[in-house]
Parts: sequence; C-alpha cells; structure tokens
Amino acid sequence: MKIILSLYILLFFVYQSIAIEKLDSAHAISMHGVPKYERNFQNFEYVNPKAPKGGTIKLYEIGSFDTLNNFILKGSPAANLSQIHDSLLVQSYDEPFTMYGLIAESINVPEDRSWIIFKIRKEAKFHDGSPITVEDIIWTLNVLKEKGHPFYRFYYSNVKKAEKLNNSEVKFIFQGERNLELPLIIGQMRILSKKYWKDKFEDVLLEPPIGSGPYKVKSLKAGRTIEFERVKDYWAKDLAVNKGKFNFDNIIIEYFRDATVALEAFKTGDYDFREENQAKRWATAYNFPAIKKGLVKKEEIKHEIPTGMQGFFINTRKEIFKDPIVRQALNYAFDFEWTNKILFFSQYQRTDSYFSNSELAASNLSTNEKLTLLEPFRNELPKEIFNEVFENPINDGSGNIRKNLRVADKLLYEAGWIIKNGKRINETSGAPLKFTILLVSPEFERIALPYARNLKKIGIQAKVRTVDSAQYERRLENFSFDMAVISRGQSLSPGNEQRDFWSSSSANIKGSRNYAGISNPIIDFLIDKIIVAKDRESLVAATRALDQVLLFGYYVVPHWHIQYFRIAYWDKFGKPRKNPKYDLALDTWWIDNEKDKLLESKEK
Repeated sequence: MKIILSLYILLFFVYQSIAIEKLDSAHAISMHGVPKYERNFQNFEYVNPKAPKGGTIKLYEIGSFDTLNNFILKGSPAANLSQIHDSLLVQSYDEPFTMYGLIAESINVPEDRSWIIFKIRKEAKFHDGSPITVEDIIWTLNVLKEKGHPFYRFYYSNVKKAEKLNNSEVKFIFQGERNLELPLIIGQMRILSKKYWKDKFEDVLLEPPIGSGPYKVKSLKAGRTIEFERVKDYWAKDLAVNKGKFNFDNIIIEYFRDATVALEAFKTGDYDFREENQAKRWATAYNFPAIKKGLVKKEEIKHEIPTGMQGFFINTRKEIFKDPIVRQALNYAFDFEWTNKILFFSQYQRTDSYFSNSELAASNLSTNEKLTLLEPFRNELPKEIFNEVFENPINDGSGNIRKNLRVADKLLYEAGWIIKNGKRINETSGAPLKFTILLVSPEFERIALPYARNLKKIGIQAKVRTVDSAQYERRLENFSFDMAVISRGQSLSPGNEQRDFWSSSSANIKGSRNYAGISNPIIDFLIDKIIVAKDRESLVAATRALDQVLLFGYYVVPHWHIQYFRIAYWDKFGKPRKNPKYDLALDTWWIDNEKDKLLESKEK
C-alpha cells in the first residue's frame, strides 16, 4: 500500500510539473520587462503585412569573399548568409531586446533563468524538406562551441549542455551566476542541419549550403557576385514574425574593389540601394543626374540604436602601448574639430562613450553607482574615474592644435618618453616610439595621415598602411597590428559578448574581438555584473561603470558618430509607413511595380 501511495505521489508531482511548464509556456521572452506583442499578434507594427512579393534588389559590398561558411574562422564569408539559416527565436526591431518564437513554437523558462525549454514547431524544416529536429539543435550548439569561430566559445561559455526531453522539446541548462540574457542568446543561435554540415563544418565552402531560412544561394562567382533566391515554399512564411518581410524574389550582391568604384556603379544603376558611411560623399557626391531627375531618392532616417565606439584601437599587447599615460597622450594629437569641419561638413559628433547615443553611457553614471560598484577598487583605479566625466580634448577647428600637443608632450615626458634629435625615444631603453596605423579603406587615409602628421610634431613616428580586406581581417584575427580603425557596435542590452570584446579570457585567443588586448580583473568583474544583472537598473549601472573604466583606460582614440541612417536608392521600392527604432529594416521593403515601370520609362 505504501509503495502504491508513493508512486501516486510521484506521478502527481510529475503531472504538476508538466502542467506548470505548459501553463508557463510563452511565445516570447524579453531581457527585462514583458514583450510588446501578445501571443496571438498578427504582425509587427513596422511592416506592411500585405506587401507584395516579387522582383529583385541589387546591393553591394566592398572587398571579396571566398566561403559560404560563416561559422568558422577560416575564409572570408559572403554577405547576407544569415538569411539562409533560421534561429530558434527572432528579435523585434522596435523593442530593446525581445525575442519571439520562430523555429520554437513556445518557450518555458524559470524565474531564475537557469534553463530554458524550446518546443519545436512540427512544420519547421530545412530546404531539402527534412524536419528540424532536437538532434540538429543539440549538434549545432556542440559543434559551434567545439569547432566554431572563437566568438561562439565566449558567447556560449555559460551554456552547460543541451538535452533532449522528447522529439519536440530541447532543454538548455546554464551554469555560473544568474544570467538573464542567456535564454535570449541561445534563441539567436542559427540551427544547422547535422546531416548536411557534419562532414563540411570545418571547410571553406563554396557550394550552396542547405539551410532553413527565407533565402538560399542561387548562384555565385567567388569574390565577385552572389545571388540569393527566395524560398517559395519557406516553411515559416506565414508566421506572424515573418509577415511583411522577405519580399524580394532575388537579392543580388555585387562586390567592388573600393568605395569610389562602388559609388560610380550606383550612379549608373548597377545596383539599387546603398547606405552611405562617408560624410564628404553624402554632402558632395549625390548631385548626379539621376538624383536631379528624381530617379534616385536620398534620405536621412533617425534611429535610437546605440552607436558604439569607432576609433583608432590601440593594441596594448605591444610594449610601447602598455602605459595608459602614453595611450592618453595619443588622443591629444587627434584633431576631431578640424576633421569634422573640413572633411565631414560638420555632420558628426565626437564619441565619448563605448555606448554612445544611449542611457548606458558613463556620462550618466551617478555617484551612488560609482560607490557601489567601483569603490572597492579605488586604490587600483585612476582617481579621475571617481572625480571626472570623461571628455575628449577639444580644438578650435583651425587646424592649430599646439595647445593639446603640449599636453601630449608633457604626458609623454611623464611616462619616460623624451625627445632626442627630434625623435621620441624611451629614456631607459632608447627605443623609438613608432608604430603603424593599419587601414582597410584608402578613404580613411585622409583622416589617418593628418593624425600621423600631428604625431610627428611631438616626435612620434606613425606610418599609415592600407591593405586589402582579406589581409586586414587576418591581421585583426592574429592581433598583428599596432593601431587599427575598428568599429565596435553595441546593443541596448549588453551581455555575454562583452567578454569577447574586453575580458582577460579573450585577450590572447586569436579570432576574439578583444582587439585592444585588454586584460584587467576590474573590467572582468564589471562584465560579470552586466551578465548577471537581475533587472534593467542593475544592468544600466554596471554598463555605465564598465564604460567609465574603459574610457579612462585610454584603449582607443575615439572617432565620431551620427544618429541617423544616410540612405540612397533608385525609386522602385515600397516601404512601410513606420520606421522601427532600432533597425533600418530593409527586409520589410518591397518592389513597387508601378514605380518600377515608371523608373524604367524615365531611364529610356
């Protein structure tokens, strides 16, 4: 009787556990707060659910490509490969960080987010018709961690394991301190077909891979052109998260050797759409006949995306850059005001945060937050961190920066770098202070060369070297550079990726994105605080503190940013009336047949 009663009690609790999981299953998950869209929503607000399908959009890229495998370190992957492979969840563009079910029909997660269960949609399938299985999902996690790009090792480092619960449910179990972001991170993982990839995963691949997403590779000419075609029987085309998206039948991407050639090709209609990243071109180059005739539209679209940090990243693995005083001095030689006025037509703002254009910037760091997070390290941190807000040196825009060069000179003498025969040398070793600024675009020479001339005035020998995109990528991966122009974007919900950017664990792993070679236990501590933040308030405070410590570590000579997209396109498109806050959302545009026909008639 006791045995029967015990079995009854056990079965009761198992049933209750299952019932709770079903009751708590959700269609979406937010980093903080609740999802904007309810379970039975029809489509996102920033799409046109009735957008017509069809037509071709032609885009461009600079450089080259030699692989369709973007999951490993080897090779230079082609653009747009993310649309070949679906993920468990998909992010909305009008919320800071909320993910909705894609391959996953539903989500179950406990309050402490120590694990997550995904229920897989029965209709989810790969392009060859085979179903997406729990085994595919588990294999994808394991192969990415074991053989994938080093980025994945950091990103999934706190994912202990994935296990099969049944034929439709997979459970990811996490380790370490509480991490609210991990369930969303796992949701972003592109799911691979084990059958297709198991013998190809480590290969530089040029055959069209089998995926599960809205597009597949139709054809390519290695390094020159790649064409994607919309999957007509795409399994997820009718899901609410995809309504009004992926409207082009074909996407063709042409590769050009440099930006000047690419712009000329755009003017003659060789491709349809471009986002401009150079202020001078935006101000002066968009006055060609097609613009004047109204055939090409030019727009500025505001956004609320954190603009991150672009700058001359300093490789602190190099002996000459180990002293933060030396790195600080280098910022005084950069004349942003002249650069902005003469070269950029005053379009930019100087960047003074790794999380610029957001509430996460250190300029918002309160005294209470400093005391709570940074006070234990007061004796190990520069006193300025507790007393000042980071500010870049300011010049008057005339090109005369003698005052700031005197400050740089003083700092360098303080750090033991003296002038001898017009050259800056180390007082102890006699080694010269010289380095190379590595560029990937010739257009950046007009910024780097004046900077090098200013450095020369204080005895620093700085050369500027431009290399092709493949070599640039390899040198960054191997950390074989002194200083390089790098852009580090950020999201509104920073998390595990910060380890890859700044942590001691990534400093010496080739292929990581810790380009500055930062290895600082205080920064490691702050990254952990970001990752385990229990609410938005804690996340913001920890991110601000990290920003403050990074800024006063002088790992970068900051550049500039804008808070809007600069776009130009041939007038053949329709687009939704509402722009999302956090993305350009080109995947919601479509070909407007009437405009397209009118454009063709005007061109003749």
